Amino acid sequence: MAMGLLRAKVAGGTEEWRVESAGIWAQRGLPPASYTVEMLLKRGIDLSDYGSRAVTSEMIQDFYLILVMERNQREALRSAFPLHASKIFMLSEMIGKKLDIVDPIGGTLADFEDTAREIEQILEKGYVRIRKLAAGGKTASLSKR
Repeated sequence: MAMGLLRAKVAGGTEEWRVESAGIWAQRGLPPASYTVEMLLKRGIDLSDYGSRAVTSEMIQDFYLILVMERNQREALRSAFPLHASKIFMLSEMIGKKLDIVDPIGGTLADFEDTAREIEQILEKGYVRIRKLAAGGKTASLSKR
C-alpha cells in the first residue's frame, strides 16, 4: 500500500525514483490483499501485478532510503545491516514522530482506508524530508511485513 501511494506521489515529477516494497518476513510472490488493491484502484493506482518478496542485502545496499512501518521492522533491519542503519527509518519519522503504522491485514475495507489516509498524510507532510534523505540516488524503499 505504502509503495503504491509513494509511487503515485512522485509520479510525474522531474526526478526519477525507484520505489519498491519488500517484507522482512515476507513469502515470495503473494499478491496484495484484495482490500489493498481495491482501495488503491479508487485512487487510480494499480498494484495488481505486484508480488511480495523478502528484503535482501542487495536491496539494502542499493537504496539510499529505506522506510518501514513499524519500530520492530526498523530495529530488525538496523540489527541485520548495521553498516546501513543510518538510512533506515520509520515512515512516521519523516514527520518527526516514532509511531507504528498499524497493518490493516485481517481488517475491514474501512481499516485499509484509515491506514491509507495515515500514510498519505505522512507522505504529504514528510515529502520534503523523504526527498532530502533519498537525494543520494533518488530511490526509496518501503518495507512491509
